[in-house]
Amino acid sequence: MYVKFAAIDMGSNAIRLLLTTVLEDNEPVLFKKEALMRMPLRLGDDAFVNKQISIEKATKLVSMMTGFKHLIDAYGAIDYLACATSAMREAENGLEIVQTIRDRAGIELEIIDGQREAEIIYGNHIEDQIEPEKNYLYIDVGGGSTEITLFSNKKSVISQSFNIGTVRLLFNLVSEQHWLEMKSWLKQVTRSYLPITGIGSGGNINKLFKISRTKEGKPLNSKKLKLIYEHIRAFTFRERIRELSLRPDRADVIVPAAEIFISVMKWAKIKEIYVPQVGLADGLIHTLYERHKARSAQ
Repeated sequence: MYVKFAAIDMGSNAIRLLLTTVLEDNEPVLFKKEALMRMPLRLGDDAFVNKQISIEKATKLVSMMTGFKHLIDAYGAIDYLACATSAMREAENGLEIVQTIRDRAGIELEIIDGQREAEIIYGNHIEDQIEPEKNYLYIDVGGGSTEITLFSNKKSVISQSFNIGTVRLLFNLVSEQHWLEMKSWLKQVTRSYLPITGIGSGGNINKLFKISRTKEGKPLNSKKLKLIYEHIRAFTFRERIRELSLRPDRADVIVPAAEIFISVMKWAKIKEIYVPQVGLADGLIHTLYERHKARSAQ
């Protein structure tokens, strides 16, 4: 027995469509990713600088959502969720674009706040993959915000969203006060849970992990992450594309992403970080499956 679901993650740096089949006959239930499409439409530069999504990008966005809707229908997904995060939260015309997408593409898009974003990411049930006697800090770095969740005894203790993201850093929109708030919060909430191990989420940490050549399932240590950061930072934008084979929309944000991870790990005294390669879209799939199970039980 299997069921199919789809998830759209409308981030600040890119938009993703994830198609997943859930095999219910497996024990435990198996979530099989069939396809992941990533479209490099950066909404954050418009939203964070001008507080508006431009007509040009809004038009592309509607076209993209129309294409995604056709793919979801062709895939045969029984349900889907589409969520927009930091960029659409801050765009003054965000709700207007949501309505246009509903009318023209047939996609129901929800703009979620940082707390809800953290809860959905937590829906990945990452706590099932970790050792119960350890404490973990789940760090998800996006274009517009960083979501942090503290785990202890396989349970979520506290979550917080910070307006510190890679695209914001590119445009110098993160103040010293933003950094101080994150530092203070981290030191305060982690003090009673040391030692802590990190869990990283987001396209940039996935890429950093790949560059590190760390064996899958093993943690990336903080010293190696700093060395990779220094190595990448030494290249120009064009050299990162040519020499490191990074996509243009990854080549500029990967450095500020590394800076965020290094800072969080320093302030939380984290020496190692696991990178399971799950994110908001995966959490949306888990949310859909839980909803499906609840309906089936009625």
